[in-house]
Amino acid sequence: MEGDGIGHRVLEVNGISMHVAEKGEGPAVLLLHGFPELWYSWRHQILGLAARGYRAIAPDLRGYGDSSAPPSVASYSILHLVGDLIALLDALDIPQVFLVGHDWGALIAWSLCMYRADRVKALVNLSVSFMPINPAVKPVQHFRSFYGDDFYICRFQEAGKIEAELAGIGTEKFLKLVFCGRNPTAVSLLKFKERSNEEIALPAWLTQQDIDYFASKFDKSGFTGPVNYYRCLDLNWELSAAWTGVQIKVPVKFIVGDLDLTYHFPGVQDYIHKGGFKRDVPMLEEVVIMEGVAHFINQEKAPEITDHIYNFIQKF
Repeated sequence: MEGDGIGHRVLEVNGISMHVAEKGEGPAVLLLHGFPELWYSWRHQILGLAARGYRAIAPDLRGYGDSSAPPSVASYSILHLVGDLIALLDALDIPQVFLVGHDWGALIAWSLCMYRADRVKALVNLSVSFMPINPAVKPVQHFRSFYGDDFYICRFQEAGKIEAELAGIGTEKFLKLVFCGRNPTAVSLLKFKERSNEEIALPAWLTQQDIDYFASKFDKSGFTGPVNYYRCLDLNWELSAAWTGVQIKVPVKFIVGDLDLTYHFPGVQDYIHKGGFKRDVPMLEEVVIMEGVAHFINQEKAPEITDHIYNFIQKF
């Protein structure tokens, strides 16, 4: 990515240092990555949006890449994550932004819109639909009841355990296993030790150079920060209780691949297609299901996703 004109800087926001990649001038688009990713996941969209007259801004979220990784689990709550972004917008003197999220970035984007809709012009979210708060059941128990203890979110809960397993597999192999997965029902995703000797052919949309960049950053910063997001799921449920029943009141476009693991979670397709989603997100304007596309949609279908983002935000 050398010579592509993407600028990099580190800003002090909300008590942490946040690394930000950016390019372009014009209305600001804030791009939020997921797990196990970095600002780099948006490399194609940064260039594409900048070329179309937008200022594309992609941070390494708290715990990732060249941003700070506080040691305590509770430092990764949804209030911290949203607070980081509000502080980032303030530091950049941006009153309102177009918001784009993928995976955990999508979850954070939904929450940002719930808490601070005044800062968002419109939202394009990828992979993870809105999930209304269910006051009756904690999220980890919800997943455990469907999938059992082997489900990756359940296996992430115990401090240090998954980090040790990933260290045994190696960062590069882990990233290849995750990025190249295309079985949407493989919910025990992280039984990686059994697959650590597999040869994995990279798809056309992912180069060895890409893997090397991701691996170099995770080798340096580790996986504890990123995994702590999952360890805060039940804490977030408690912290968000006051927003139970609150609707998302910004214009929204939602895009998911039909091979995406998240699209096959229990109840998700009914929620998206049978009225629940539109009830909770009344300004939901478009739902796009991309056929034959898996989870890492912004990398796998980069030009199409850039077009989808542009075609939506240019209306506002």
